[in-house]
Amino acid sequence: MSDNAPARPLRVAIIGAGPAGVYAADILAKSQDKSEHTFSIDLFDRYPAPFGLIRYGVAPDHPRIKGIVKALHKVMDRGDIRLLGNVDVGSDLTLEDLRHHYDAVIYATGAIRDAELDIPGIELEGSFGAADFVSWYDGHPDYPRDWPLEAEKVAVIGNGNVALDVARVLAKHAESMLTTEIPDNVYEGLAASPVNDVHVFGRRGPAQVKFTPLELRELAHSQDVDIVLYEEDFEFDEASDESIRTNNQVKTMVNTLTNWLVEQEERTEEASRRLHMHFLHQPVEILEGSGEQAGKVAGVRFERMELDGSGGVSGTGEYIDYECQAVYRAIGYFGSEVSGVPFDSRRGVIVNEAGRVIGDDGAHMPGTYATGWIKRGPVGLIGHTKGDALETVGCLLEDIHQLPPAASPEEQSIIELLESRGVEYTTWEGWLQLDQHEVGLGSEATSKGPVERERVKVVPRDEMVRISRQLDRDLG
Repeated sequence: MSDNAPARPLRVAIIGAGPAGVYAADILAKSQDKSEHTFSIDLFDRYPAPFGLIRYGVAPDHPRIKGIVKALHKVMDRGDIRLLGNVDVGSDLTLEDLRHHYDAVIYATGAIRDAELDIPGIELEGSFGAADFVSWYDGHPDYPRDWPLEAEKVAVIGNGNVALDVARVLAKHAESMLTTEIPDNVYEGLAASPVNDVHVFGRRGPAQVKFTPLELRELAHSQDVDIVLYEEDFEFDEASDESIRTNNQVKTMVNTLTNWLVEQEERTEEASRRLHMHFLHQPVEILEGSGEQAGKVAGVRFERMELDGSGGVSGTGEYIDYECQAVYRAIGYFGSEVSGVPFDSRRGVIVNEAGRVIGDDGAHMPGTYATGWIKRGPVGLIGHTKGDALETVGCLLEDIHQLPPAASPEEQSIIELLESRGVEYTTWEGWLQLDQHEVGLGSEATSKGPVERERVKVVPRDEMVRISRQLDRDLG
C-alpha cells in the first residue's frame, strides 16, 4: 500500500476461523490503537460455524474447551471482525478473488489430516487415522454419521494429547459422555461398542511423552476404567533424569505415572474396561487376520526400544505382538495445500518466513501471510498460536506501505460476489442463532431419558446453514 493510497481502512482477509485465525484477527484489530492505519477484517471459514479445532478437533469432555470458547467468543462478539462462514477458498472464492477484494490475506487453515504411518498393513480394514475418528465424535459435518466400533481390543499408536483423547473416548462408558455436546449418533455408536481393552503405545519412555499433565490426569476421571501400566516400561536414562530434575511438567507426569504403577497393585476390584499405557514400543507392522478375518486387523507387531542416554531410542531386536481388532494412528496432523499458495509437501505447511508467504522465486508474495499450524506445523498447544499471530501480524504491519491495493475494497463488494455465485454464507449473528439452537437441544430428553446437557451439536451442514440463515430469511 503506497503512501498515495486512498485514505480508507485496509482490507484484510483471514482464512480460517479457528483459534489461529481469531487470534490473528484480534491482534490486528487491536493494533489500530497504536497505528496510523485502520483495518476492515473479514474472517472466512469453510464450515458454517466458527472455532475450527475447538469445535472439531478436541474431545468434547476436554476440561479446557469452555474457557477457550468463551475467550474466542468474546473476541468475535465485539463486532469489529466480520465472520463469513460456509465459504470454501478454492471453490467458492479463488486466490485471485481475494487479491481483488483485499489488501492482504492471512492463511490460518490449520492441519486436519492424519500424518502417514508407513508400515505394512496400514491399509487393512480396522486401521484408522485418529483425526478421522476425532472428526466423527466431534460431529464434523463432512464426515459419515456412523463409525465401525466393533473391536473388543484396540491399539492407539502415539503419545501425544490426541492419542490420549482417542483412547479416553474409546475406553469411557457412553453414559459418561452424555453430559457433553456429542450428537446422539455418537452416543449411540459409543454405547454399542464392545471394547474392553484400549492399549496406548509410545516409542519413547515415560519422561519423553508429548502429552500434558492435564490430559494425563483426565484419564483417571473415567469411571469403571482401570489404568494399567507395566514396570518394564519405566526406563530412565541420563537425559530422562535431567528432564525430571529441570522440567516441572515432566516431573509431574513421571510422578503421576509412577504413582499409578504402584497403586494398581493395591486394587481390590477390577473395572469392566482397561486402558493400558505402554512405553518403548515402536510399531513395525499391522498384522492381518486369516480365513474369514483376512483383510482385517488382527494385531500389531512392535519392536522393543531402549533409551540411548540422550533421550532418544534405538531398537533392541526384540519383537512383541499384541492382539487387537482396530488400530488408531495418532502420530500427528498434516496440513492441506491451498490452491495457488506455495506448499511444502514434506512438512505440510505453507512456505513462509516468519509468516510471510514465500513464492517459487524465493521472494515474499506481496500481501500474503500465514499463521498457526499451516505456518509452523502441527506442534504445540492452542496457546502457542498467539505467538504465531503476533509474529505474522507484526510482519504485515511492517509491510503496510508495500501492500498491493485491492481493486474492489468495499466491504459490500465481497458479499455481492458471494451472493452472485449462490454461496450461502453464514455470519456471526447466524452463529449466535445456531448456538442458541444447540443449547436448546441440550435441554431435550435423549433416548436415555432426561439428562443435564449444556448443548447438543447440529451435525448436517445444510441444517447448520438453514438455522444460521433463518433470521435473514425471516427478514427477507
